[in-house]
Amino acid sequence: MKIGCVKEIKNNEYRVGLTPDNVRAYVKDGHHVYMERGAGEGSGFADTEYVEAGASLLDNAADVWALSDMMVKVKEPLPEEYPYFHKDLVLYTYLHLAADRGQLEALLKGGVRAVAYETVQEKDGSLPLLAPMSQIAGRLSIQEGAKYLEKRFGGEGILLAGVPGTPKARVVILGGGTVGANACKIAVGMGADVTVLDISLKRLEELDNMFGSHLQTLVSTDSNVERAVREADLVIGSVLIPGGATPKLFKKRYLSEMKNGAVFVDVAIDQGGCGESSRVTTHDDPVYVEEGVVHYCVGNMPGAVPRTSTIALTNATLRYGREIASLGLEEACRRDAAVARGVNVYRGKITCKNVADAFPDLEYTPLETEIED
Repeated sequence: MKIGCVKEIKNNEYRVGLTPDNVRAYVKDGHHVYMERGAGEGSGFADTEYVEAGASLLDNAADVWALSDMMVKVKEPLPEEYPYFHKDLVLYTYLHLAADRGQLEALLKGGVRAVAYETVQEKDGSLPLLAPMSQIAGRLSIQEGAKYLEKRFGGEGILLAGVPGTPKARVVILGGGTVGANACKIAVGMGADVTVLDISLKRLEELDNMFGSHLQTLVSTDSNVERAVREADLVIGSVLIPGGATPKLFKKRYLSEMKNGAVFVDVAIDQGGCGESSRVTTHDDPVYVEEGVVHYCVGNMPGAVPRTSTIALTNATLRYGREIASLGLEEACRRDAAVARGVNVYRGKITCKNVADAFPDLEYTPLETEIED
């Protein structure tokens, strides 16, 4: 198979879909890899490393897209890249289609076979390609939140851990999944007063066993969320429905009840955000203030630490990518249900129910009906 990887063009996105070690693995499997020149520089990988690993370097993205049977990326294609779509191309990347109708329609029109990292799901319910970026985003959420609590960034002017004789910052985390657990780890480690809310009592028990008396756990109800955020200095939104639109747990009416200079970090913004007042921001312009509350809603948070993020992500994506490349997408789906769950769009049809549910006027088609022998 001919495999391509281009430079990401999203604002301040320095990650890359393939490392030189990944290229070496694909080449060993008998595939040909095309890299856009300079694609890995933002993550610290030189063109010479890719050449030594067996890749062919091309000077522009258009040529890489045109030659590739499978395109391996990090972030969803932007409108400038839609003209590069071609029939039966396998697109292997994060997609977040429930929050991006324009991209969805372009993929459908182009006849692309699109595999979304965020919906590749194992039998135990784990999301192996989302987990590494969720770990990073969860940890970054506290790091960024602590920064924007500083007065010069519009925050209250409060230190997360406090010092003897002063109150600690109150951190409220909405959702106890991978993002939430990693946010807890950093917030607790920094000495903040931490509360996490989740709808699952089992998950709350697990978090209680992890962090003990350092963490307050609450069942996520509207009243509990409202009470918790009213006193919070930093709120982390970490809610997830795989492939689907995120429920709006953080209501706009809460803002007037919160402290002036409190910070809300919406990690779920890629899927539409879990805050009614959330809108996507970039690393160039990461925050805005609404009713006195600082909102941080950057859509590609892990892009701030590209070296760590690229290595963590590609450690996870390579296994499934090699299956797709060696077996073909259809056979890989037949043999591995996790890959099949990752297929969001297949030759003009929506094959992920959560994506289809986000657009009631569009039809859902089960993948198995399209890839029958």
